[in-house]
Amino acid sequence: MTVPRIIHIDLDAFYASVEQRRRPELRGRPVIVGGGDSGNGRVHVSRAVVSAASYEARVHGVQSAMPLVRAIRLCPQAVVVPVDFPAYRAASAQVFAIVREYTPLVEPLSLDEAFLDVTGSELRFGPAARIAAAIRDRVHAECCLHASFGVATCKTVAKIASDLRKPRGFVVVEPGDEAAFLAPLPLRRLPGLGPATERALAGLGLTTLGELAALPLDVVQRRVGRAHGESLSQRARGIDPASVTLPGRPRSVSREETFAADINARSTLAERIAELSADVAARLRHGAWVGRTVTLKLRYTDFTTIARQVSLPTPTAADTVIRDTATALFDASWSGSPVRLLGVGMSALDDAAQMDLFAARADHQLDTMLDSLRKRFGPAAIRRGAGAGLRDLDWRGDDLRAVESAATETSDEGR
Repeated sequence: MTVPRIIHIDLDAFYASVEQRRRPELRGRPVIVGGGDSGNGRVHVSRAVVSAASYEARVHGVQSAMPLVRAIRLCPQAVVVPVDFPAYRAASAQVFAIVREYTPLVEPLSLDEAFLDVTGSELRFGPAARIAAAIRDRVHAECCLHASFGVATCKTVAKIASDLRKPRGFVVVEPGDEAAFLAPLPLRRLPGLGPATERALAGLGLTTLGELAALPLDVVQRRVGRAHGESLSQRARGIDPASVTLPGRPRSVSREETFAADINARSTLAERIAELSADVAARLRHGAWVGRTVTLKLRYTDFTTIARQVSLPTPTAADTVIRDTATALFDASWSGSPVRLLGVGMSALDDAAQMDLFAARADHQLDTMLDSLRKRFGPAAIRRGAGAGLRDLDWRGDDLRAVESAATETSDEGR
């Protein structure tokens, strides 16, 4: 029987590393990524959290999800840069284009992390450890980024291995060595074993994965539950039957924004809903999906958060339908108090090809043309009219031809 060979790749301090890559003067310096750009490259600090920190900043105690104000107190010499997701997505795509040259079986976990099944690739490229080393060297040479790698027979052990010696870690667990490799490690190294489970197992006197693996299954199950106990017990011994799964259609697509200052002007909030809706719709169209349920998320100054949703009679990926539905939910829910955060989402997704999605062809044609313009010239290049005094395009005849003409002229100017 063929032994599975799984690689876990985790790009080191990814967001911060991308910033250091494109700004060489930041290399070797503590870098904190967090907050939005308030203009001139400056960051809104008071309400932001740390999205990522370079290892030079981490030695001062800076961690992800920490309030940015606290992070700056811990490391005042750090350079703080705003989050730039388009840049991170582009860098991620560059890395995973290399990865897919070695195997099509890639399960992304995030922009900077994935499982690879290279069982079937060893005949062509050599042992799994050699494949991981080749990917590591190419990512560094071609993308100027570092990554940590774990190589093992299952996903659980590969993930633990990649995290063991970060940054630039490279740990190979040979078949048959899984239990011995895991045995001395603390309980929290096991993915899915959180603080509550750790406390429950500590009540049994357990501190290591080897002790957990040696405990009778029924004892573990009585402490943490039947299904969870069985999963923990098996994985503590290095047994994980979960396969590398190719990404499919997500359950939902959403976009939210925390404002630099609370907003209580309905017109401004409506504009933000329109922009969030356009972003959600564009992501749906990019994936060739449609959605039936629109969700609005609303958070006030005191952190009171409400969510409202409604199901549409017909699935859609149209900017205007999502915008108008989310706006109606907002008008029915808003108390008039200042708003800290807005979010728009779509769920109950399906494949567009299976639906009579584009009965209104002009609407879809305009949306996709706007997508094309934003892809070419940036996300702020063009938006549907949503503010005071602006007329929304009626996506028929003359309006559509005008957009086509503008697209051609702008493209010619760009050349």
